[in-house]
Amino acid sequence: MVPQEEFAQMRWKAIVLVLAAAVSLSLGPAIAAAVEGSRARSAAPATAAQTYAAKQAPDYKSGRVVEDVWKPAATPKGGVSWKVLESTGETTRTDAQGFIVSKPKFTPQVKALAGKRITVAGWMMPLTAGRTQKHFVLLAYPPGCPFHFHAAPNQFIEVYADVAFPTSETRVYTVSGVLELTGYDESGIFYRMRLARPG
Repeated sequence: MVPQEEFAQMRWKAIVLVLAAAVSLSLGPAIAAAVEGSRARSAAPATAAQTYAAKQAPDYKSGRVVEDVWKPAATPKGGVSWKVLESTGETTRTDAQGFIVSKPKFTPQVKALAGKRITVAGWMMPLTAGRTQKHFVLLAYPPGCPFHFHAAPNQFIEVYADVAFPTSETRVYTVSGVLELTGYDESGIFYRMRLARPG
């Protein structure tokens, strides 16, 4: 029988691998276009730029579509920015199975948020196949962002919600919850939000 801590760590490694695969699959046409364009050299930057520019995401305030998806979700009024959360550094090592594992190096600004109710906006990565989610991952960058194939530990939050959120991978959600700073166990999860609800 696998110990509970080891099972949880294996589960998160699997989730990160599935996320990476999903993002890679969504970018397949863009990568193919970039490779094809590189043969013609001059066409490569334009082809890739046009492909990526076609990706769009809704604005969390108005629901309207915004064109620049290479930025993290906008900071809600009175909320915490991803710039602050991304300021957390990490110390990495390679474990016995060859996986790169890390521990967080939280900044004083991030440490001051521990145990407090914060509000953050981001994209949902569902963890179940249901129509609603009470346990999901909130991503700083939209799925399919060409600069963030693999979300770093400081670019997502594991969310445990009291109120179910409708499942959507294209909508930007504003989420309010109590922030926990984690990751000292090398789980790859630096942030966890409890008692979460729509912000």
